[in-house]
Amino acid sequence: MTEVKNVAFLGLGVMGFPMAGHLVRAGHKVTVYNRTTAKAEHFAAVQHGAAKWAPTPREAAEGADFVFSCVGNDDDLRAVTLGDDGAFAGMTAGAIFVDHTTASAQVARELYAGAKARGLGAVDAPISGGQAGAEKGALTVMCGAEPEIFAKAEPVIAAYARACRLMGPPGSGQLTKMVNQITIAGLIQSLSEALHFAKSSGLDAAAVMDLLKNGAAQSWQMENRTATMLANEFEHGFAVEWMRKDLAICLAEARRNGARLPVAALVDQFYAEVEEMGGKRWDTSSLFARLERK
Repeated sequence: MTEVKNVAFLGLGVMGFPMAGHLVRAGHKVTVYNRTTAKAEHFAAVQHGAAKWAPTPREAAEGADFVFSCVGNDDDLRAVTLGDDGAFAGMTAGAIFVDHTTASAQVARELYAGAKARGLGAVDAPISGGQAGAEKGALTVMCGAEPEIFAKAEPVIAAYARACRLMGPPGSGQLTKMVNQITIAGLIQSLSEALHFAKSSGLDAAAVMDLLKNGAAQSWQMENRTATMLANEFEHGFAVEWMRKDLAICLAEARRNGARLPVAALVDQFYAEVEEMGGKRWDTSSLFARLERK
């Protein structure tokens, strides 16, 4: 096991709660913060005294070697890091901030600069693998940081990572996550159209996909979402509203860097239609429901 560290974890949502738990099980001394205090208290309780909670990000971060965060968006990230009660105010020089939020590359660079000015390290480290990956400790972590800072953080991140890689300087982790979301959006739309076409043609769509998963069309989405899509089950997984937030980040970055994302932009419009159907919290595979509606 890696050397025991004092760590803070800010944000105990469906991803952060199990990730913080893996840090406890790895033997680290963990203090958590959550905007809803009851959830932080619950986390400390279920860890049977192996973790504690703090009422503010600043207090959680005091004395920590590493401060991790996993919150909702750019504004939430600024709220837990900046200001008198923010984590940066409680961190001491040499400590490292690791952010797992899916956010903009712009805010990642902004927080890196703010951390560096205080003598702190910073890693933007968005994740992929969903709630199941967080619970199993099998997340993919894509990082942007200075190499020496990443080298210190990676052994601690390993508590819940299947794969963790430095992708470049600050902001590169968030840019890599954008690539991930652009890819997923296209794959889910293609799978939805394929299933819809198979059904419309009178084929056994499940049997078709069971065969095709052995060939070049295979994907994680095909393996893990075909059955639930055909059963019209969407009350699980990554929510449409979260995907739209992520795609908005991708499209904004594309406007800055000149990339053309016609499919991502179109799929975002399709997700807007799913939201109008009442699917704001449905799984992203609900693009299939949009095609199947009568």
